[in-house]
Amino acid sequence: MANDKAGRASPRGNLVADVVTQLRGRIAAQEFTPGDRLPSEARLTEEFSVSRTVIREAIATLRADGLVEPRQGAGVFVLEPVPIAPRPFQILDPARISSIIEMLELRIAVEMEAAALAAARCSPAQEDVIYEAEAEVRRLAEQGQPTSDADLRFHLAVADATNNPRFREFLEVMGLAIIPRSNLPDAGQTPSPDSYISMISGEHRAIADAVAAGDGEAAREAMRTHLLGSQQRYRRLLRDGAK
Repeated sequence: MANDKAGRASPRGNLVADVVTQLRGRIAAQEFTPGDRLPSEARLTEEFSVSRTVIREAIATLRADGLVEPRQGAGVFVLEPVPIAPRPFQILDPARISSIIEMLELRIAVEMEAAALAAARCSPAQEDVIYEAEAEVRRLAEQGQPTSDADLRFHLAVADATNNPRFREFLEVMGLAIIPRSNLPDAGQTPSPDSYISMISGEHRAIADAVAAGDGEAAREAMRTHLLGSQQRYRRLLRDGAK
């Protein structure tokens, strides 16, 4: 195990991460370009003041990331960067209200069941978090501040109350794409802020109340009303834009 500057033992994993970060940065900065051979293992060991094992593990990590390729008897070579595929649910065209409607249709299928499960499994602490998130959306709206992040936290709080981590994971992968108004850059496209936020707040409260009451069917229906209402509002925008 290597020592840091203060003489304390430093975990090998941290050394590997440091070497990986520096080499990745140098590749990104085109100090090493595709086709270039990295310095030899011995030279890298000397340059980074680490063991050969650390260098080998760092190279293995870069290889797994598709950045380099070891070639027997020749060395380690930098590869052409591979385009990163967009994450699932992130291919959202803000200019197309139809893509927002597609997202809402998917959410209806997932979040109705999440609300019903939350009603059956919600703990008192989770119930508090749901109400706090609901209140935060209203507070921010009254102050004229953006509410998208707080809106997402409300839906994540309901997902957490299912006590099934897959519901949160699903929403986190989607991110702010699940909040329609966060994806429309032209504020003029969104419904009237006062009436819209008031409507959303009422719908959120109905979901929270049903979950707190342990009424799965009411929670499912409240979530359906909320998401179907959003879908219908954006369908109207789509129709109006086509005129």
